[in-house]
Amino acid sequence: MADLAQVLKTALDLGVQDRASLAEQLLASLEELSPEEADHLWAEEAERRLEALRADKARTIPAEETHKKAERLLR
Repeated sequence: MADLAQVLKTALDLGVQDRASLAEQLLASLEELSPEEADHLWAEEAERRLEALRADKARTIPAEETHKKAERLLR
């Protein structure tokens, strides 16, 4: 089986229409996850984000700031 780096390199060499089609198919495949698989992936993502915060590789944004930005974008 090809490794992710090789698949990504090959995919990035595709034309824009083929890349868009591939992206659409990949995203659609995520909708087919079982609830257990989705929960597992979200738990892994939460752990990754927590580790990034603890290692000062990410920053938090206050909810008030986020709400103001969302309001500006939706106007």
